[in-house]
Amino acid sequence: MSTARKRPRTYDPAKIRTAVLTQFGHVRQAVRTLTPEQLALPTRLGDWTVRELAVHIGVALQAVGRFLDKPEPPRQEATVLDWPFTTSANSGALADIARELAGRHPDLDAFLADIEKRFTERLAEQPATRMLDTAAGAMPLGDYLVTRTVELVVHTDDLNAAVPGLDIPYDRQALAACTRLLADALAVRAPGASTEVRVPPYAVVQCIEGPRHTRGTPPNVVETDPLTWVRLATGRTAWHSALADAKVSASGERADLGDLLPLMA
Repeated sequence: MSTARKRPRTYDPAKIRTAVLTQFGHVRQAVRTLTPEQLALPTRLGDWTVRELAVHIGVALQAVGRFLDKPEPPRQEATVLDWPFTTSANSGALADIARELAGRHPDLDAFLADIEKRFTERLAEQPATRMLDTAAGAMPLGDYLVTRTVELVVHTDDLNAAVPGLDIPYDRQALAACTRLLADALAVRAPGASTEVRVPPYAVVQCIEGPRHTRGTPPNVVETDPLTWVRLATGRTAWHSALADAKVSASGERADLGDLLPLMA
């Protein structure tokens, strides 16, 4: 049964497909330029190397094909808003898979190119309404592709943090979808309307129980930029650190999100 407490926003399936492929292309092009020494660098994901992280990004796209290979569920059980809360349960298994595949595929570019080709071919055959049996529950392909923007944007940021000067670009549509999904997930975790969280130019949500404002500037406001929000929501940046570094502005007695973050890890 869905845990979501609000109606998910809608996303344009064609734009999301393009965003996923564009961001994956940015990653693949950047990884192609890395030296063996850079691929062996550590990342902020425990003991994952850059090579293993790049492999995991490919696996995140492969997941679509794996779900398409399974029988189609008869009905929808989950929405895109359920997904962020199911991601930490299998993190150890994902690390093992990435490590094993990294060893089996020394030609990283060929590995990612094959994934991109198969992904593109499979998407051309399937409507956005096709149900997938995901770990979060049965959901439409179009919804699941929105979750891939989160995987791609978050791990693009991880790669940029691991390799000095890498600077992989972010597709605007992918960053927007990622930001919106994670903002909506906050509203699911802490339903209410006493606090407004602004992540311009992509998202504004209300959350946290308390007095509802009806006009003018709300009494409790949190504002930050998209990448800082993504880092807060996924545990890459701590709330108190973002405040101390002036990456977040927070005003009002209900503007402290420290106990609600991260949303996923």
